[in-house]
Amino acid sequence: MAKKVLMIDDDPEFVEAISNLLDAKGYDVHTASNGKDGVAQAKAQDPDLILLDVMMTTKNEGFNVARELHDDAKLKDTPIIIMTGIRREMNLPFGFEPDEAWLPVRRVLEKPVKPEVLLSAISENIRKS
Repeated sequence: MAKKVLMIDDDPEFVEAISNLLDAKGYDVHTASNGKDGVAQAKAQDPDLILLDVMMTTKNEGFNVARELHDDAKLKDTPIIIMTGIRREMNLPFGFEPDEAWLPVRRVLEKPVKPEVLLSAISENIRKS
């Protein structure tokens, strides 16, 4: 059975490109264009991995969604990979690192993400059960 990936991102062209890439690699891809819908889909679908953007409805929505998912008993162990362009967009002199309390994700990838980097991160972090 195909591994289920939920992609929460508001950029339709990026979502289409990544969905096509993952479909071609045999993943079952579902999408949501904002954090609220993404959390609802995660609860309904129990994905094997979540790809999460940061800047959607608000500049930090993805950070809040990551914490909300981590605080949910059913979803707390679901691997999350953040893919974001926030550092470049906001001209930040620093990046973000996974942190159990503030940023409970497995990886942080800077957009644009090279396909081979994304596929490797997914392979390393997707739920193995």
